[in-house]
This record gives sequence, C-alpha cells and structure tokens, in this order.
Amino acid sequence: METRPPLPPFSLATAVEKVRLAEDGWNTRDAAKVAMAYTPDTKWRNRAEFAHSRAEAQAFLERKWKKELDYRLIKELWLYGENRIAVRYAYEWHDDAGNWFRSYGNENWEFEANGLMHRRFACINDMPIQESERKFHWPLGRRPDDHPGLSDLGL
Repeated sequence: METRPPLPPFSLATAVEKVRLAEDGWNTRDAAKVAMAYTPDTKWRNRAEFAHSRAEAQAFLERKWKKELDYRLIKELWLYGENRIAVRYAYEWHDDAGNWFRSYGNENWEFEANGLMHRRFACINDMPIQESERKFHWPLGRRPDDHPGLSDLGL
C-alpha cells in the first residue's frame, strides 16, 4: 500500500512539514513525481479545470509547466485539522513571450489515512508583474531554507 508521510491526523508540526513537502514537490516541476502524492481517484478543482484521477492530475501538471516557465512556488500553512490542510501560496512564472506573473492562491486539501491527497480544491488569481518586481530569486528547484516565506515577503 502506498503511503506518503506525514500521515493524518495532523499536528502543527506535521501539517507544516506536509505543506513544505508539497511545495518542494511542485518546485521540481516533475509532473509524474508530483502526481504520486495523490490518490489514484483524486478529485481536483484548479481554477475552472477538474481532474478525476491521478492520471488527469498528471496531465494537467504537464500542461501547466509547459506554459508557466521558470515556475517558483512558496506555500504557507493557513489551517489544519484531522485529515485536512488549508494553504495559501504564491508562485512566479513567465509565459513564452516573456510576460511575468505572480499567481496567488488558496488550496483546501483532504488526505486519506495513508497520507495521499484525495481532494484538492484551488482558487488562483494571476497578477501581471514586471521582471524587476519578482521576489522569488532562487535557482530552479527547491526553495532554499533561508529564503523568506510569504509572510516574510509581505505577501
């Protein structure tokens, strides 16, 4: 049986860890790897798009990261409960024409006992920015531990 620690029920420490692990995964931009954090029958709403399986979630992520170039993400715990976590996040990216954006969002997550995410509901807004307004300046991949989080950046 697949497991993805930390497992519910969540404490403050395990919820913070789960959020950071999700951020780290998404910052790899490896859709196949990220998709493994979700149940085979996961249910997603991302903006106006819906996914009803791990395979559909992976296909969504593959399309996303072909469009959202130089993607860098920061997630922050908002609230947690037994098997649920709410996060807020921001990510910066540019399109193939060089237009930069900062996307702000909130997600609600629900986990199975094995730690795989069964439900993910995301609301996101994109704000055009100038390249000079970027705040996420680390090499592609995992955000360094000493890089400020959302609250530290005033976001």
